[in-house]
Order: sequence, then structure tokens, then C-alpha cells
Amino acid sequence: MSYYIDDDTIERVRSSNNIVDIVSEYLTLKRTGSNYVGICPFHSEKTPSFTVSDTKQFYHCFGCGEGGDVISFIMKKENLSFPEAVKFLADKAGIPLKEKEFKKNKELENKKAKLYEINREAAKYFYENLKENNQALFYLKQRAIDRRTATVFGLGFADRSWDSLYNYLTKKGYKEADIEKAGLIIKKKGKDGYYDRFRNRIIFPIIDMRGRVIAFGGRVIDSSNPKYLNSPDTPVFSKGNNLFGLNILRKYSNIKKVVLVEGYMDVISLYSRGIDYTLASLGTAFTKQQAKYLKRYGDEVYLCYDSDIAGIKATNKALDILKKEGINAKVLLLPSGKDPDDFVKEEGKEKFEQLFDSSLSYIDFKIYFYKKQYDLNNLDEKIEFTKNVAKFLKKIKSPIEVDVYLDKISQETNISKEAIKKEIGRRYSNTDNRIISKDKYINTNYRYNKDKIIPVRSVLESGHLVAEKTIINLIFKDEKSFEKIKRHIKPEDFMNYECRHLANYIYKSYEDNEELNKERLIEYLDDIVDVDLDKVLEILELDINVSDENIDKIIQDLIETLISSKLKFERKKITEQIHKIDIKKEKDERDVEKLKRLCSELVEIDKKLKLHQ
Repeated sequence: MSYYIDDDTIERVRSSNNIVDIVSEYLTLKRTGSNYVGICPFHSEKTPSFTVSDTKQFYHCFGCGEGGDVISFIMKKENLSFPEAVKFLADKAGIPLKEKEFKKNKELENKKAKLYEINREAAKYFYENLKENNQALFYLKQRAIDRRTATVFGLGFADRSWDSLYNYLTKKGYKEADIEKAGLIIKKKGKDGYYDRFRNRIIFPIIDMRGRVIAFGGRVIDSSNPKYLNSPDTPVFSKGNNLFGLNILRKYSNIKKVVLVEGYMDVISLYSRGIDYTLASLGTAFTKQQAKYLKRYGDEVYLCYDSDIAGIKATNKALDILKKEGINAKVLLLPSGKDPDDFVKEEGKEKFEQLFDSSLSYIDFKIYFYKKQYDLNNLDEKIEFTKNVAKFLKKIKSPIEVDVYLDKISQETNISKEAIKKEIGRRYSNTDNRIISKDKYINTNYRYNKDKIIPVRSVLESGHLVAEKTIINLIFKDEKSFEKIKRHIKPEDFMNYECRHLANYIYKSYEDNEELNKERLIEYLDDIVDVDLDKVLEILELDINVSDENIDKIIQDLIETLISSKLKFERKKITEQIHKIDIKKEKDERDVEKLKRLCSELVEIDKKLKLHQ
């Protein structure tokens, strides 16, 4: 449901919710002078740097820079848009909001509400079925899942009938089209009528952060296939945007660590043995959006996937995604042939928690990953292993870390440290007319012009900058990629100075049917003030390995990153302007009018951001 929120209502909601009281619901605050301090909920820290001012009704973290008023705190902590956060706080303060009379929004909300209602009714039906089915109860007993755990997760059972859920829901008055839209029934091919999607399966309700049933997973209790079946994407559910167990984890949000596992049964089995800090992805490979969810829970993130080859490969991919989102996750290694469910049943909670002591860091796991692919007793495979590790170590920015791992690899392979160093050093070959001295990056064209030497900048790049560089590289090399990207991204959408000028040149060249030429491009950019040609060359020469089968998905992800980053940048500017007006003791008519306009712009940006998250 949407609401009409005027400036007076916003101010009333803000003043009715004391920021100290609201923040105290999420973290422990300690009074220091006139302010309160605590551990920041938005980034990992050991020393409190999160400050809340009772007099100014404002918060600020000196560690990560986050700051704002009570509304912006709820927006970030609960992942809500501006209107949703106002509604959230209005409900807390008992302030009624006027319903917004926008027909389209109302219809959309009503449709979603109907799907939530159908899902809740289906969950109740499955739950009651489980209590009456001895075969399903026996299966859970074999898996060591007790009644209490089954109740906590709302487990259910879908019987063998082709249409029992269909009949139940239609008798309740729900329309076939709505039940189909919820993903619970499937239309018969070439015939009238429908049949149930889930049959003869244990049912796992998937519940969002607000306690709404959004979808289901089902596991067979016999040997039939597929073993697991999941709801399709619906207007209220997207597999890549949710995590199983999130509603359970929220009850334990003060815990320090979160473990990501692969399956529903892993989460449930671990929970039943007192390990209540696990989550699982939903029948798909781990996604960037799921990584964003993980970022909000726990200071430490661990991966504990199956120990088979497929599980190790999935861990490797998930670890890279988490790394890109700024999460330094570690890996819990299980004995060969085990999954978390098996391990905890056989060894118990204490042995599982001992795995944290020997967890692998990002670099350690990468080396372990390469070892699994090669036989180090075979000379050729040992060489290939060392080359792959050297290629990976090239990406590590810390020379100390590199040196430590060089020693380790040298000892394990009996290949000299100097030889591995030379393999790493091949990245700096003269094939592109560049060399590296100890602390300088020099273009050999300028070797005898000391004033042209440019120092290396070892700065971590943000996600959107990496996306911009990758897009430029793709469209420079491939016209097909350009055709896909140009429909969504314009040159002015690039925020990086070099990328924007590169985009201008590349777009114009394609439009004028001119051949793209690196030398001509460099000559063109050389005339533009402050363009760093070394950065340009770095962008153009990025080594991006993209297969034809996943290029469309990669391009889509890059486009989404650029658009959402630009929207977030615009949003930050607007919230800063709102804050400047907000802290004024006296506001004139122009301030009030500007505040209205800015709040309206903020709402529109939040709507757009939701579409790109």
C-alpha cells in the first residue's frame, strides 16, 4: 500500500521517534558526555566509532562515514525506501498516514498482497499435511529433524495427489490465475486445467525479512528426480535476491558470525544442533544481491559448502563474489565426501565449531583450490599448478603477503622462490612498451623525460569503477557488446574522467562507422587536459575472459552496477542537501519548497534503485 506523506507528517514522524531509542533497538549504546557510542552496524569494527547525538537527533560513524537522521538510519538498517521508512516509524509512533490514491500503485500492491496471502494459506496447508503423514514424519526423523525444529521452520508436506493443493486453494475462493502466478500450480499442456507443482515432497517455506511467505522449496522423500524443486520467480520472489533462513537469523542478529551453506537441509540440520547462524542460497549459484544481504549480518562470514568437486568450485565462485562486495569471507573445510548436514550429525556442534580454528582465508583457499585440480607428483601438472598460482598472486597488492605465499608454494613444490617470482614478473614484460621500477610506472616513450614519470597508485577500486573499466574494454574490443550496452548506457553515465572520454570517442567512432584504433585514440586523448594516458592503456589492455554463453549475463550485471551506482551518487547529494535544510533552526518558504522538491526527487530515486537491486 502507498501513502501520501507531506512535509508536516515527515517532521512529525521524525520528532516522534527519538533516534537514541530507535538505534538502541539494534545495538548497544554507551553514554559518553552528551552523546552515545556503539559498534557500527554498517561495517565491521572492534573499537566503537558509531556516535548518536540525542540533542541533534543525528548519527555519524567516524569509521565508515555513514550518517543521517532517524529516517535514514531505518532506511539503511531495514533496507527500506524513504516512504517505507517513514511508514515504519509512523507505525511505531502511532501516527496514521493517508492512503495515496494512485490507481496503478494500489493495483500492484493489491496483487502482491494476494500472492502473499495465497502463499501463507499454502504454507498452512502443507504444515497440516505434514502432521498427518507418517511417511514424511519418518523421513524427518531419519534426518534427525525434531518436531520443534520443523515447527520453527514451518516445514510441510505435499502429498502424491496431482491437484490436492489446487482444490484446497480454489475452494478457499482464490482464482486459478493468481495461484498459477504464485508458482504453486502449472497449466496442463494442450488441455484445460492445472496440476500442483509440488507433489510427494517435504516443503520448505521461504520467508522474507518481514515474515512473509514468498516461495517454497520441495525435497523428495524417495529416490525420484529432481531431488529438489523450487518455486519459479514470481512478482514477490526472485531466487537470486533472497536467502533461506534469513527470518531465523534476524532473531540472532547480535551474533558475530554467519555461515553460508548450500542447501535447506544444511541450515535446518545445523540449527537443530544449536548452530543458529547459517543461511543458504535458493537453488541457484550464489549472487551479488545475496552477498549484499550477507553484508548486513555478522562481522565474520564463512562458507561451508559440500566437500566434493562441485562444492569446491561453487565455494570458489561465491568467494570471488563476496570479495567484490568487500567481504573478506573465510572457508570451513569439511572432510572428503561430507556436507554440513552429514558432518554435524556424525560429529556434533563442538567438532563443527572447531572448524573455525582452521578456516582458510581468501588466498589460502585459492591455493587449496588450485591444488585440487592438479597432481603435484606429476611434473607437468606441478608446473601448471605453479603457473596458475603465480597468475593469481599477481593480483595481490601486498608485497608482504606475496612474499609469505611465495615461500609456502616454493616449499610445497620444490620450485625455487626466484623462479616463481620471475613467473609473476612476466606481467611486466616489454610487450606493451612499459617497464616497472621499484616504485615507478614508466612509459618507455618517456624514459628520458623524468617530468613525465607517473607514480603507481595502489588504491582499491570501487565496484562501479571496475564496472566502468570493464564496459569500456568490452565495447572497445567488440561491436556486438557495444550494441547491447549503448541501449542502456550513454557516455555521460560514466563517472570516471578517463572512462567518460574513452566512451565519447568509442561511441562516436561506431556511430561514424570509423575503425577503432588504439594509436588514433591515444593521439585524440593526448590533447585533452588531465587525461592520464597510463590509466587509459590499463583500461584498454584489461585481460577479460568472457565466454559467449555468459556474456549477456555479465553485460546485464555491469549495466545494473553502473545505473545503480549513479543513482546512489545522486541520492547521496540529495540527502546532503536535505540535511543542510533540516538542521536550520528557522526555515523560510524557499527552504520548505526546496525540501518538498528534494523529498520528491528522493522518492523517485528510491523507486528507480529498487528496480536495479
